[in-house]
Amino acid sequence: MTRSEQDLFSTVAITSFKLNGQFLSIAEELARPAGITAAWWQVLGAVLREPLPVAGIAREMGITRQSVQRIADLLVDKGLAEYRPNPAHKRAKLVAVTDAGLAAVRRIDPQHAEISARLAAKLGPERLAAITDALTELSAALEVLETE
Repeated sequence: MTRSEQDLFSTVAITSFKLNGQFLSIAEELARPAGITAAWWQVLGAVLREPLPVAGIAREMGITRQSVQRIADLLVDKGLAEYRPNPAHKRAKLVAVTDAGLAAVRRIDPQHAEISARLAAKLGPERLAAITDALTELSAALEVLETE
């Protein structure tokens, strides 16, 4: 007997909720020794490559603009991020990581590399890559559904 599309969708959703909790738990564990939280790490991670406005970070991370704004303000207060002028929008400043913020994120790297290696060893690198591709594809498909 094949599972219905609705059953598959429900299973994917429930599994994703569980995965989110598992990833958040691991992220908190990894971030704590660096003196940051998983939420701070998430926002800093979004601006490592380039400064972004709060709304851009929220879209990238799939969280609300209000929660990103609250975290960005905390990061700026702690000296881990800074606001910069946004040439594309006078009122929506860009959030940029500071040297202190980058250093905090870099302190996570050794433990991050270790857990990444452990997961790759458990699943195998090819299987982990396939899962990553499938999750990326799923996210993109859901994004399209949201805009239809």
